[in-house]
Amino acid sequence: MRKRLSVLLISALALSACGSGGDDTGDTTSAASCAPSSGPVNLTYTTWIPGIENVVKVWNDKNPNIQVKVQTGPNGNGGTYQNFFNQLKAGNTPDLGHIEYDALPSFRVQDGLFDVAGCDIVAKAKDQFIPWTWNQVSFGDEKSAWGIPQDSGPMALFYRADLFEKNNIAIPKTWDEYAAAAEKVKAAGGYITNFSQSDINQFAGFTWQAGGRWFANDGQQWTVNLTDDKTKKVADYWQGLLDKKLVSTVPPWTTEWDNAYNSSSAWTWVSAVWGANSIMSGAPKTAGKWRVAPMPQWSAGEDIAGNWGGSATAVFKNSKHPYEAAQFALWLNTSEEALALLNKEAQLYPATTAGTKYSYLGNPVEFYGDQKIYEVFAEAATKVTPDFTWGPTMTSTYANASDGFKAAVSGQGTLTDALAATQKSTVETLKSQAIPVKE
Repeated sequence: MRKRLSVLLISALALSACGSGGDDTGDTTSAASCAPSSGPVNLTYTTWIPGIENVVKVWNDKNPNIQVKVQTGPNGNGGTYQNFFNQLKAGNTPDLGHIEYDALPSFRVQDGLFDVAGCDIVAKAKDQFIPWTWNQVSFGDEKSAWGIPQDSGPMALFYRADLFEKNNIAIPKTWDEYAAAAEKVKAAGGYITNFSQSDINQFAGFTWQAGGRWFANDGQQWTVNLTDDKTKKVADYWQGLLDKKLVSTVPPWTTEWDNAYNSSSAWTWVSAVWGANSIMSGAPKTAGKWRVAPMPQWSAGEDIAGNWGGSATAVFKNSKHPYEAAQFALWLNTSEEALALLNKEAQLYPATTAGTKYSYLGNPVEFYGDQKIYEVFAEAATKVTPDFTWGPTMTSTYANASDGFKAAVSGQGTLTDALAATQKSTVETLKSQAIPVKE
């Protein structure tokens, strides 16, 4: 029964408002069902956002009749997503969950989410969000919303200003200039960056900027294209840097990775806005020496940013109080009070248009030489193209690509080979789950 329902749902994922009408599929999460509850409401919310308890406390203090209990866990792919799927199967999910944009399709396929577009308060709030972030939760369907955008991950170039200046190396504005700078950095005894073997999300951000589009859905079936020309261009570029040993390849999010930046071995990191905190915490000895510049471009004069990360606050289908859950999710992700706290506690970057202009994002950041780094990311957030679609089985896609990337780094095949193998395995995975896919 679940497999058959998944087929029906995924067929309508991109273009139709499956679940918002209710009559055709028997889905009870219709627009009419999103109405306020009577009496006091208790909600549960599972997330891995640092310091989230302090943010939720503000809500609870102001809303005695709608109390939210926080449940924290590991990051999504670190265990929380699997817990969510287990809870969906058992029918005991929390009311709300923290789900990254690239994982939302997986939960949509499993018919696990409530379409909050039917809640009048959500419909009125749509225009508050940066358009491409709303597209991430609506899957291109103006009548649906499978979550409330929480944050985004516009990308830019973190770089060691002191080392570039000392060695008379210009800050690269294009990827060609970046490769040329990599040669000079290597001659000076460092690496321009670390190439991640396992964070395929970063590579997706590079592809997003370059115009590659890995997935598409025409309302009937999925198309998978992890080997399009734009993706191949990105893969060949990084393969060239790997072949010349111009980048390091230590595993990300490890002590070794931190040491590469803390010891001045790695000079740049093309990362998302949340990366500011990663560098601050992982490379404390380098305080005051970093700056941020726009992401290098594929052609001189272009102004396009990639995106790495970003997430939504989703309401699960099993919630008995979807209206109140949506009400909390909107407060969490649109109120200046909540957004300021989320930035303070976890350096989350808002998905709302107004959020990018809040005064706290205009403050100088001491670690970055008092540069107002969030102004760079505010500009980048408006340069992310809106039409990048995530597939419904990203966990397995990432895992297979990571295996291939690790092999390529060790000299067994290339990044392009890895993507070709991932293309094949992704199509096979979709078929195995009875998800319509175009050959």
